Amino acid sequence: MPLIIDELDFLQSLVGLDQHPRIIELGCGAAQLSRQLLARCPACEVTGLDVDERQNAKNLLNPQGRLNFVQAGAQSIPFEAARFDLALMLKSLHHVPLDQLSQALAEVRRVLRPKGLLYVSEPVFAGALNEVMRLFHDEEVVRAAALRGVQEAVSSGAWDQIAEMFFDMPVHYRDFAEFEQRMIGVTFVNHRLDATTLQAVRARFEAHMRADGAHFVRPMRVNLLRKR
Repeated sequence: MPLIIDELDFLQSLVGLDQHPRIIELGCGAAQLSRQLLARCPACEVTGLDVDERQNAKNLLNPQGRLNFVQAGAQSIPFEAARFDLALMLKSLHHVPLDQLSQALAEVRRVLRPKGLLYVSEPVFAGALNEVMRLFHDEEVVRAAALRGVQEAVSSGAWDQIAEMFFDMPVHYRDFAEFEQRMIGVTFVNHRLDATTLQAVRARFEAHMRADGAHFVRPMRVNLLRKR
């Protein structure tokens, strides 16, 4: 699979961002890609939604022109119909509660204009980093459910699938402390690792350590859908 260092470059290769200026990012986290997008595309405006109260508060403390933040989930988007041209879900669809996946995708469709686009980027359940993560946060079930949700949405006739593509994304950590801070100490889920589990995670992670840190490759899948 191709190695993609900057997902924004990949997004731009699929989507004419200048023709889709009203953008919503669902499950935005710190909205890093959206911040970079706005720096490159002065005609665009982004609304970032995140259900996590603490992350949303951090986002509001770091404002940026043409970037607005709202605390909400994809399953209940607090905007009127046909407001946006493009919706982004970057490693966030599998975080939607399983019983609300179809509702979330219906909500995304509702707030997109006719022929609006949905870009869904999801990690594939594979790879060395996945083997470290699954020791304390096994996402096999939810990632499979997210893929089924996309497939069922397309099968329903509500969407046309424009593309399904795969790529590898490099991931680097300086040391286990950085991995622990970025992947275990996140605010949107409470990882409470006992000493035995933490030791097992550290051992599996440190098997990948080199002089300049630990390098992984995360396999990714992108589904680009168009609203019918």
